[in-house]
Amino acid sequence: MVQIDRALRSNIKLRHLQLLVALDEFRHLGRTAEFLSVSQPAVSKVLTEVEKMLGLALFTRSTRGTEPTPAGESLVRFARSVLAQYEQTRDEIAAVQSGASGRIRVGSMGAALPVLLAQAVGALKERHARATVLVEEGDLTHLLPKLRLRELDLIVGRLEPGYAAPDLLTEALYDEPMVVVVRRGHKLARKARPSWADLAAMPCVLPPPWASLRVKIEQAFYRHGLHPPQDVIETSSYLAQATFIGQRGAAAFMAESVALSLQEEGQLHVLKMAVPVDLPPVGIITLRERAPSLSTDQLVECLREAAARIRTV
Repeated sequence: MVQIDRALRSNIKLRHLQLLVALDEFRHLGRTAEFLSVSQPAVSKVLTEVEKMLGLALFTRSTRGTEPTPAGESLVRFARSVLAQYEQTRDEIAAVQSGASGRIRVGSMGAALPVLLAQAVGALKERHARATVLVEEGDLTHLLPKLRLRELDLIVGRLEPGYAAPDLLTEALYDEPMVVVVRRGHKLARKARPSWADLAAMPCVLPPPWASLRVKIEQAFYRHGLHPPQDVIETSSYLAQATFIGQRGAAAFMAESVALSLQEEGQLHVLKMAVPVDLPPVGIITLRERAPSLSTDQLVECLREAAARIRTV
């Protein structure tokens, strides 16, 4: 334990951490060396150096590549966290020196990106044109680990109760129902009362099987005495949804604000039918133990303002 503590406090350098993260990404000495623009023996030498400092094997080597040991996985998580904090601090100092407003890294779920986040970023840019916003789209299974590793500053999306945890702070912004959409000119767009039976008999774009929304949509079909559609494409991407709505004449389920925005742009049509699906609110997720930067606070305020406008529509 003393050896590990001494190594982490005094001996481990940023270049060591960068190498460990790269090795975890590529799982191959040669590809890691190519990425870092060094020789393969140099990668092996630095890895051996770190392992000697700690007195632990961090990666197993074989002809198939490298795999982190349990100790290696722990150190890679530590390395990712330190490097993310380093990048944030570097960017904040550079922003102060240049007069810019910093860099914010946002994880966005699909329900928040096209309207809420787009409006908030627009407002932030009007006030601080030199602020930089990095947006990474995904679901909570993808985004939460990055938030915990400090590779993201906040997440915007649905506050799924199944992902609640003591280390997370959540702020609900608004409730938003789902609607059903089809392409413009679709036969259902001309129907006064489209039904669940209509949807069950046509191609549909649904959330992935592991998404809680998928289960709720399928339950809605069963409540109407119907089996869910058999001709299904599974995605959480709005771009994929729009593609298959247009190309295959499929129906899809979207957050109301997103669907209405796309309808105004002439990209699709919102069907006149209720979707009785109970959904968690859209909101913000941050780490409880982490004090937000000034630029993050500015974006959060813009998100609150954008949410207030969405609530009044």
